[in-house]
Order: sequence, then C-alpha cells, then structure tokens
Amino acid sequence: MASLISTWRTQLRKTFTGNSEVPPSWAEKLDEGDDVGYFPPSSAAWAVHGSMTPLVGGIRALLLQALHPGAMAGVHDFSRYREDPLGRLAGTIQWIFTVTYGSAEAAKGGSAWVQRLHQRVSGTYTDSQGATQPYSAASPDLLRWVHLAFTDAFLASHLAYGPKIPGGADNYVSEWAQAGRLMGVTDPPESAAELAAQLATFDGELVCSPQVTEALRYIKRPPLPASQRLGYQVLFAGAVATLEPRHRELLGLRVPSLGPIPLPVRTATRLVMFIVRLGLGPEGPSEAAALRRLARLRGTDANPPGPGT
Repeated sequence: MASLISTWRTQLRKTFTGNSEVPPSWAEKLDEGDDVGYFPPSSAAWAVHGSMTPLVGGIRALLLQALHPGAMAGVHDFSRYREDPLGRLAGTIQWIFTVTYGSAEAAKGGSAWVQRLHQRVSGTYTDSQGATQPYSAASPDLLRWVHLAFTDAFLASHLAYGPKIPGGADNYVSEWAQAGRLMGVTDPPESAAELAAQLATFDGELVCSPQVTEALRYIKRPPLPASQRLGYQVLFAGAVATLEPRHRELLGLRVPSLGPIPLPVRTATRLVMFIVRLGLGPEGPSEAAALRRLARLRGTDANPPGPGT
C-alpha cells in the first residue's frame, strides 16, 4: 500500500511539473530577489493561487478562453496541447506562480517571456459572423480576453470551492489587475462588477467552432495516469458547474445530474481537492521559495522595497 501511495504522489507531482520528478528550477529561483514582489503572503492573489481551487480554475479558464475564435485559433495553430498537454500546463503554472510569488523583477521577466512568445503567434480566424479576421496573440483585444477569462475562472472557482478570500472578490480582481498590466492589458477591471461588465462586451464574439469541439475532447479527457482520471473528471464537472449558463450552453455542456436530480458536484470537488493537497503537501516549491526570500529580507533588518519603488 505504501508503495502505491508513493507512486501516486510521484505521478501527481509530475503532472504539475511537465513530467519532472523534481521541483522545476524556475520555482527554486523564486527565492532570489530583493523585494516582496507584487503580492505578499496576506494578499488575495496568494490566498487564491496557493489553494487547491486553481485545479478547477485552470480547467474553467481553458473552457472559457476557447470560446473566442481568435484565441482558439492561436491555440489550435501554435499550441502543443495535443502533443504535450502536460508541458503546456507546466508553462502556464510557471507564469502564474512567478507573478504571484516572485519578486517584482521575476514577475516582470516572466511576463516579458510570455509576451515574446505571443509575438510569434498570428494568423487568421473565422469570426462569429463568418468573416475572416486577422489575429495576433499580442493584440490588445485578445490580451484582454485572456486576462478576463483567467480572472473570472479563478475567482468563480474559488468562490464556489475555496475558503474566504482576504478582502473579498473585489480585492482579488483588483490585485490580479497588476498581472494584466504586466501582460500589456490597459485598464483591466478592478472589481468583480467591472470584470463581469468587461466580459459581457465579448458576448457577441464568442462561438463554439469545430476547433473548440476538438479542444474540448482534450480538455475533457487529457492523457493522465489512470490513478488521476476519476479525480480529474470530478474537477472537470466542478469547472462546468461554475460556468455562466450562456457560456455553458455555447460549449454544449451541462451540470452533471441523474435526470432532474443534480449530482453533489460541490462536495465531490472539495473532496478531490483535499486528496490532491494530501498528495502534493501543504506547501508547493514556489511558495516555499518565496517564503525563503521573504525570511531573508526580514533577516536583513531592512525595509524591503516594494515593486513600485
């Protein structure tokens, strides 16, 4: 039994590190830097991203982002999600945790790295009216959509399945607006109401295309080890349950039920998150590295400069 649990834990860690059995080097380097970064341990961003709700939020973000045909075209034409879905997941995790836990310099550098990748992603797509449009992953419109979809997904998932957010939903949206600015988003939303309003402006552009249908097959059943497949299906159901009805309808998805009786998605999702936490441990390598940096800064008996200084 002990060996089975050990194997499961190893497979679980590899899922989040791009098939590596050791913590990624970029995570260990988050102990470097001479400031607190944009988000201290008391922040809403630290609370949300350090919990288990990003397991659901990440799935929900993929589902929502895919509905914009420009964003979906970029993923379809340039992403490695078919050949290396875990590698793509690891890259996304790297940016989120670098911005959340890293110094201001690390957060800026991580965002600049993603922006350089975006410069290579361009082409054409068919919009919701059937017209051919050019796209670039670096365009203001797509940058805004991706930021909105991410923020909405992580916020909704945490509100549904996580503990209380320090300062509430508005505080998380306001804090994570800084991540949007680092990625070149102008005037990102600063409250939950602004987030909902900006998302609604995209409603006429969203469509479930054949590319979305193809991507859904991968999102529903990614190539995970057998020990993780049932848990993932629960997390997927948890993500679907948090979607706005209009987005769920576009995707052709339904909240799981037995006929008219809804299944206990909330309870099952929380149970899976609890089990994953047991497998990964109470503190990830990125958070641990950030805490080492903060301890070092406190040890200098100096007032560490913030990102704005």
